[in-house]
Amino acid sequence: MQAAARAKVPFVVVPFRGLGERALRAAGAWKATSVLPDTSTVSTAVRSRTLPATHPNSFGRTAVGEMFGAGYTVSVEFYDLLQGETDRRLAKRRFAQAAGRARHGILDVGAGTGIVTETLLTASAAPIHAVEPAAPMRAALLSRLAGLGADQRARVTLHPESIERAGLEDVADLAVASNIIACLDPATRRSTWEAVSRALLPDGLLLFDPPPTELPTGREKVGRLGPVRVGPDIYGADITREPDAGFVRMVFTYHVERDGRVLRQQRETFEVWPASAAEIGAELEAQGLQLVQAPHADLLAARRPAR
Repeated sequence: MQAAARAKVPFVVVPFRGLGERALRAAGAWKATSVLPDTSTVSTAVRSRTLPATHPNSFGRTAVGEMFGAGYTVSVEFYDLLQGETDRRLAKRRFAQAAGRARHGILDVGAGTGIVTETLLTASAAPIHAVEPAAPMRAALLSRLAGLGADQRARVTLHPESIERAGLEDVADLAVASNIIACLDPATRRSTWEAVSRALLPDGLLLFDPPPTELPTGREKVGRLGPVRVGPDIYGADITREPDAGFVRMVFTYHVERDGRVLRQQRETFEVWPASAAEIGAELEAQGLQLVQAPHADLLAARRPAR
């Protein structure tokens, strides 16, 4: 489940914002993927950069670029099925109006499977810069673009790296970061603001959903995705969170059932980093971005001042 940031976590409505899988896409929050039996518990091993050999199907990460290269190996299969409609409704409500006012370009930070990208294409005639470092998510994004008209595809430039490495300067009068910022560690979050500021034109607008402001007090069940039926099978996911060393560990447990029997169960773990509104404001200001009134209560907005 979410460029500067994607990175992203699969989106889910929870007590705090920014827990979508798009969230781990763009910037490096994704930690580990593993296939676990029903009775397995999530140990501290899933936080490590390199998982033990007892989990041959698991992945560790050593750098932001590597994270995005192989992230979402589990989640990409389930993402659109379980979360696509929610993402699409949110994207239209949050970004369509601002996209309609964009004239020079739009930056989609952590494009994921392309749901937000498609919304931006529909709402605007401007070119789109879709930043998506994770190869599995890019595959889904390109499949989505393949189903669109050639005129729409011609307006999309796909950047297969993090926003920090994309080298974009003065290309957009609107940038959106959907379900991403919460999944960035503080250093990556700050470098993301810097890259977005460079990519925005003077008076350009950034829209994003903010991270949580505090850690949970203990392990909590956040919610459930689905159920969604495909033929005889029922797809769903359970989400839990717990505090760990200054961040929140989010665990998405996907399951496929048939006739009441679990056929498969897979887990993917993400990190979410709290930050206060004051911290976010100071970080943006340091990169020449000023907080402004957001169009919706669940978003924050910043603008690059006109010269």
